[in-house]
Amino acid sequence: MFKESKLPLHEKLKCLGYKGYQGIKKYHKNTLTPKKKPKNSCLTKEDKIKNKELARLRIIGEHINRKLKVFRILSERYRNRHKRFTLRFNFSVILFDQFY
Repeated sequence: MFKESKLPLHEKLKCLGYKGYQGIKKYHKNTLTPKKKPKNSCLTKEDKIKNKELARLRIIGEHINRKLKVFRILSERYRNRHKRFTLRFNFSVILFDQFY
């Protein structure tokens, strides 16, 4: 889907992806994805440590997305004016920050 969208990403932007995004490095060099376990083999200790470090970074974003869904701005269809989406989204983030 990323390849088909042809979404331009800035070179300095660091992307964190799942194992399913292994091929994204062809399109965006500054991408971090966990290393997959090779067939009939195991990951090295270094690879396991790197995968855990990447998971620690990704989980922060996952928790933020979950908490934003509690405010339903991301989990349902947005039916208001698109001009005010950014304003309402930022307001939800502020509310989230106050309560959590």
